[in-house]
Amino acid sequence: MSGFRRAGNDDQTDRFADDPAFAVHEGGKLRVVPTRTIESIADLSLTYTPGVARVSSAIAAQPALARRFTWAPRVVAVVSDGTAVLGLGDIGPAAALPVMEGKACLFSDFAGLDAVPIVLATTDVDEIVDTVAAIAPSFGGINLEDISAPRCFEIEDRLRERLSIPVMHDDQHGTAIVVLAALRNAARVTGRTLGDLRVVVSGAGAAGVACTKILLEAGVGELAVADSRGLLHAGRGDLTASKQWLVDNTNRAGHAGTMADALAGADVYLGLSGGTVPESAIAAMAEDSIVFSLANPIPEVDPQMAARHAAVVATGRSDLPNQINNVLAFPGVFRGAIDAGATSITEEMKLAAAEAIAGVVGDDLRPDYIVPSPLDRRVAAAVADAVAACAREQHVTV
Repeated sequence: MSGFRRAGNDDQTDRFADDPAFAVHEGGKLRVVPTRTIESIADLSLTYTPGVARVSSAIAAQPALARRFTWAPRVVAVVSDGTAVLGLGDIGPAAALPVMEGKACLFSDFAGLDAVPIVLATTDVDEIVDTVAAIAPSFGGINLEDISAPRCFEIEDRLRERLSIPVMHDDQHGTAIVVLAALRNAARVTGRTLGDLRVVVSGAGAAGVACTKILLEAGVGELAVADSRGLLHAGRGDLTASKQWLVDNTNRAGHAGTMADALAGADVYLGLSGGTVPESAIAAMAEDSIVFSLANPIPEVDPQMAARHAAVVATGRSDLPNQINNVLAFPGVFRGAIDAGATSITEEMKLAAAEAIAGVVGDDLRPDYIVPSPLDRRVAAAVADAVAACAREQHVTV
């Protein structure tokens, strides 16, 4: 990059030089590349004025033509305020930008969609909603990313109401889709169905709420959720709206106490909260139990310890089997929704995506292979086809 200067490198030594991660990110990971060359006056007059005026006039008269004659339908905005980034927490918009750039790279590589990272210097819900709504005409979809709970619920809900393009908070729904796919196959490999399972979810934040909702939609038999204070139940006070929803829709038996108490005899542990779980709690689970310990970089349940007691173990780590990785979901979900001209991403489309991911494993299913590799190029295409078909069946297309 001509004229590029390394910020903060006035001395002779570069403390980042030996770390390959910094080499990958130096100068950013994205650029905008035209699809047309300008080599003549004729090229110039068609690409810009006066030719562009004819196209703009046609779109002004018939707005639907923007889907054919602009980039918007194939471009996703990756939007964050930097308040809940990976395992780093509230690090602000500038520090979040490398993550959003990385997300855009994944959209391109796995789904052939262009994406633009957008970080916002505000955490105000009204400002975020108004800003995203104002820029939405430039995009075919909005991927909300790394926005802290409970604000993320309201932001997504309000944008879905205001916009007629797909909007999805990936930390919620991407995680939920892949968890459901993995649990479908984990149940299969242990000779059970989703309806047979008693599940304990540790974590009532964005991912915990979304995973709970999709598991209930898919027909999980019994489910209870715990936060840092213990199980959510009707006797708890001072609950947020999202936690009250969990109280109203889970833990039918009304169990109180700790999350470890609830694991006694449970079929599934789903960790989405960090912290640690003692071996005694995992050992007390049902025979052929299933442990999904998804905190990164350190799972809540030590995977080697879990393997001594559980039939199936999954984590969020790339160096272990059964990685629950959102990249299995979001590229194909947006690709399918955009290809179908969907105006939203429905619960049925998410269920279809989960089924498609689980289906890629096929007859190769085994305890250490319940979800495809994040690098399996079949996944995004299968998810896109399933999501697009579902959108058309539901008539949520333009």
